[in-house]
Amino acid sequence: MAEHIVTVEDREKRSRMARVLVNIMAQMHPEMRDSGDLKRKLWDHLHIMCDFKLDVDSPYPAPSPQALAEKPERIPYSQDDILYKPYGKNIARIIDKAVEYEEGPEKEAFTKTIANHLKKAYLNWNRDSVNDELITEHLRKLSHGKLKLSDDFRLNNTMDILARNKKKKFDGKPKNNPGSNNRPRRPYLPKSN
Repeated sequence: MAEHIVTVEDREKRSRMARVLVNIMAQMHPEMRDSGDLKRKLWDHLHIMCDFKLDVDSPYPAPSPQALAEKPERIPYSQDDILYKPYGKNIARIIDKAVEYEEGPEKEAFTKTIANHLKKAYLNWNRDSVNDELITEHLRKLSHGKLKLSDDFRLNNTMDILARNKKKKFDGKPKNNPGSNNRPRRPYLPKSN
């Protein structure tokens, strides 16, 4: 249809046909209706389909072929050095906040929670094993020696963490959460005559 519109001699008729075609394109994709610039995109697509030869009264300026061929600008990624990649940048930020806490039970509980999170994150990368001394050493280095675990504290058991992660991924049963559409199916009962 787009190729036919280009061949029409009368500009007014060509413009009317282009508007109708854009409306048809919009109806073919109703899920995009919420997009604020849908009409502009459709007009751009029409010009592209016509190899930029379409001369109509468009509500938007036609895109240039050069603009279409341009590469997008490179996205500047942050070059933050991550000391331990399994943990990421956010845990380093959390540790920095924990260091600011005053000494006491709240800081101690926060430190224990962070240490258990470090172990869980490390296990996502290395499923074989992880010892508590390694996690304690990582916590010490990440906090620049300012966060320490008490000697009697034991991190969560590795097998428990792995079992919990496995259970979260799939436990074989549908979840019956309120407001969820994941309800168990009723058994199929054939109609009796």
